[in-house]
Amino acid sequence: MCKSRPLENNTNNILLKLDKNRHFCFLKDNIKYENKKDIAIFRGAVYQKHRKEFFHSYFGKSFCDIGDTSKQLSQWKKNFLSKKEQMRYKFIISLEGNDVASNLKWAMNSNSLVLAPKITCETWFMEGTLKPNYHFALIDNDNLATVIKHFINHPKDALEIINNAHQYVKKFLDKKKEFYIGILVLTKYFYYSRQLNLNKDECEREILELIK
Repeated sequence: MCKSRPLENNTNNILLKLDKNRHFCFLKDNIKYENKKDIAIFRGAVYQKHRKEFFHSYFGKSFCDIGDTSKQLSQWKKNFLSKKEQMRYKFIISLEGNDVASNLKWAMNSNSLVLAPKITCETWFMEGTLKPNYHFALIDNDNLATVIKHFINHPKDALEIINNAHQYVKKFLDKKKEFYIGILVLTKYFYYSRQLNLNKDECEREILELIK
């Protein structure tokens, strides 16, 4: 049982919706995309190698406002910004940390465009099914300025991806359905690991009836 797993070599990992108060916190965004600031924002702890490489490439650039909010001494130190404050920007950068990017879910539910590198981990949110440049804009350590410029010049492209992201997030907003799907995952795990004796078909029918 785990909160997250790598996209590769994960056949023995069973995902559950763990640490949901942190990772599944969706806020309403009242600011339209066109009324947001024309730069990208990121706030988070910068411990990992890939985050440090990203900061070496982009810290201090005019097209983005990125900062390290950890307690460590850092050349990239900046002030903390709340989710609501970050939603004032057209582009929210989502970087994986020790596993998934913790801001990805609420950022995809906002009216900002999510910018993210290639995804390597997944949680209950099924990040592995997200399509680059369909659910989020794909970036790397070289193309951030180009990507931002493209979407500033082509706002319809940005709005299309934002809409796709909203449609994806919707399936996780039904708390009742989410709860019963979690029960079904646990039931199937205990059944297939021979820790629970039951009629599989009847059990699935009952749970599917509950989540209609």
